[in-house]
Amino acid sequence: MADNLSAWRRFDFILFGSVIILVVFGILMIDSATQDAIDDDIISRVPDQINYALIGCAIVLVIASIDYRLLGGITPWLYAGMIIMLALVRAFGVEGAGGATRWINIGIRIQPSEIGKIILIITLSQYLSARYLQLNKLSTVFRSLLHVAIPAGLIFIQPDLGTTIVFLFIWAVIIWAAGFRLRHLAMFALVLAIALPIVFPLLPSYQRLRVETFLNPDPLSDAFYNINQAQISIGSGGLFGKGYYVGSQNTGRFLRVRHTDFIFSVIAHEFGMAGGVAVLAMFALVLMRILKGAREASDPLGSMICYGVAAMIFFQTMVSIGMNLRLLPVTGLTLPFVSSGGTSLLFTMVGIGLVQSVVMRRRRLNF
Repeated sequence: MADNLSAWRRFDFILFGSVIILVVFGILMIDSATQDAIDDDIISRVPDQINYALIGCAIVLVIASIDYRLLGGITPWLYAGMIIMLALVRAFGVEGAGGATRWINIGIRIQPSEIGKIILIITLSQYLSARYLQLNKLSTVFRSLLHVAIPAGLIFIQPDLGTTIVFLFIWAVIIWAAGFRLRHLAMFALVLAIALPIVFPLLPSYQRLRVETFLNPDPLSDAFYNINQAQISIGSGGLFGKGYYVGSQNTGRFLRVRHTDFIFSVIAHEFGMAGGVAVLAMFALVLMRILKGAREASDPLGSMICYGVAAMIFFQTMVSIGMNLRLLPVTGLTLPFVSSGGTSLLFTMVGIGLVQSVVMRRRRLNF
């Protein structure tokens, strides 16, 4: 009992508080982005997000109370479960916007690729921590890539290029954190560069169009419309914005999918550059606290879990905001904690719970 109480004293309230601020702010922005909606699915976005947020906060506390080192014994089952879920998407998936099949319906719609991100972080971290003294071998690095390639391949054929890249980015960060050699990184970067011209023609036409529109924008094309509207929204926000609930780009519905992919444009439109910078600062604080947990972890497993969660949040934040600013192609990745999306929010909160579990047990135990 005393050990449990001592662990809870090390709970990172700054991290938890920062996440709650982002989640609450996200609910407010979803409410603004879906005002006067007439579609039942859009109308339900705010109450659904509130419910998921409450469940997510409870999940953080539950996961934090569990010693993350106990997960090592069930990683084969977690990995097998991830592969089965992703295979079920291929067999029985529900089609969404753009023709992508990314969800399965079990009474509620869930997106297995979002669950898979967390499972990948756990299983890959366990795999590498068990081979911590063999990371100088290329075979170990190759097997770790194969560990990621199987689920990433199943996600790629959904098709979901954005999440596929998230999986590869998580792999790169975790294996870097584990201490692999730079020559291995250069080798895999070269292979990736060679593979890109081969993979690009295999992408669905709408994904190729997104990349082509980014590289050679056609102002008259429909694919360019939302990018242009996002820029107008951000630019017209000025320093302090048009005001909450009154931004004309938002209320006039000029900006599509504004409650998910382009929610940062709504933030910048209604709260201006000051609001956008404040959101970035809050994400920076979250990432700093997670990286602090990684540095102070009592073992390689805990450290790699923290680095993996940080990689997931950082990459999605960078890409989501980058595509709003037209610095990156549109990928469909949502802004963590802020964009509408139940499965995404819940399992990002699971990631925060894992980080808290590592942080609470950061002191080495004496046996």
